[in-house]
Amino acid sequence: MRGTRHGRAPVPLSVLDLVTVGSGSTAHHSLRTSVALSRLAESRGYQRHWVAEHHSMPGVASSSPAVILAHLAAHTSRIRLGSGGVMLPNHAPLAVAEQFGTLEALAPGRIDLGLGRAPGTDGRTAAALRGPGRLDEAADEFPRLLAELTRFLDDDFPAGHPYSRVHAVPGPVQGPTGRPPLWLLGSSGFSARLAGELGLPFAYAHHFSAAGTLPALELYRQTFRPSAVLDAPYALIGVSTLAAETTADARAQVLTGALSMLRLRTGRPGLIPTPEEAAAYGYSPLEREFVDNWMSNVVHGTPDEVRAGLDALVARTGADELMLTANAHGGAARLRSYELVADAYGMPAGEPAAD
Repeated sequence: MRGTRHGRAPVPLSVLDLVTVGSGSTAHHSLRTSVALSRLAESRGYQRHWVAEHHSMPGVASSSPAVILAHLAAHTSRIRLGSGGVMLPNHAPLAVAEQFGTLEALAPGRIDLGLGRAPGTDGRTAAALRGPGRLDEAADEFPRLLAELTRFLDDDFPAGHPYSRVHAVPGPVQGPTGRPPLWLLGSSGFSARLAGELGLPFAYAHHFSAAGTLPALELYRQTFRPSAVLDAPYALIGVSTLAAETTADARAQVLTGALSMLRLRTGRPGLIPTPEEAAAYGYSPLEREFVDNWMSNVVHGTPDEVRAGLDALVARTGADELMLTANAHGGAARLRSYELVADAYGMPAGEPAAD
């Protein structure tokens, strides 16, 4: 459950992958980048590679985390792989238990099941995913869905329960087996409190909700109750991070993600723009304010600048692990960023294992 830090990193470092698709590219190329990223992360000592569930976003090709994780498992041998996260109200708990039981069977001891309660998309798309009448109630039902999923993973519904003879396969009904640990994800206090009360590890979305990071982590630590999983709190935070050879290069790449987010927030989602397109865009004063605010929460610059920014973030939050997400137009820039961060901290420099 707890990660291992390498080199001079203050805490374990991990990868959050949105499988972003840049203008002029395809989902096929982005998924190939994800494989390359997972292999690079494994060779350089990153703890985990998580894939986030999103829907109806042209610039994000991670609508099916379990499918992507199975592919990544086939190309790696050590790094932990997981969902960051599966949006549980979009799915039947039994289906999630079966998917991640299958992943655990494919890559024993390497799978994390991170769960969120947001839809990972807009309301109309969430309705299409969940079916009529379930949109408003689904998020409120998260604790019940979580309890049901846990029962399926452990195969321990009590006698007399309607599901007592329903089994998630692969799973414990087949005999002693491991099962993926649960993480709760959130960008507010709801999941922080629930994770604390259940004694589960907690992952906070600092990368898009930085203002709430400290209150959420404090709430998690205050409400934490030791469990069979953890004897003390374990908090991971997602951090937008982009390292490049020069500050200007890093800023140019970060601006592509900022413009993409601006378009998404104003109902104009699309592929991630090129650095040239982002630089030439005619920003209104309000748009410029949005972009500047967004970029202020991205740790970016030269490797030394990024290292200093991440060190300061750990000192400020007390996070136990950092999960870095590098959103840029091209796969090469993303891969290079993770490589430069590893270099800055003196992390292992091994070669990826052969397929």
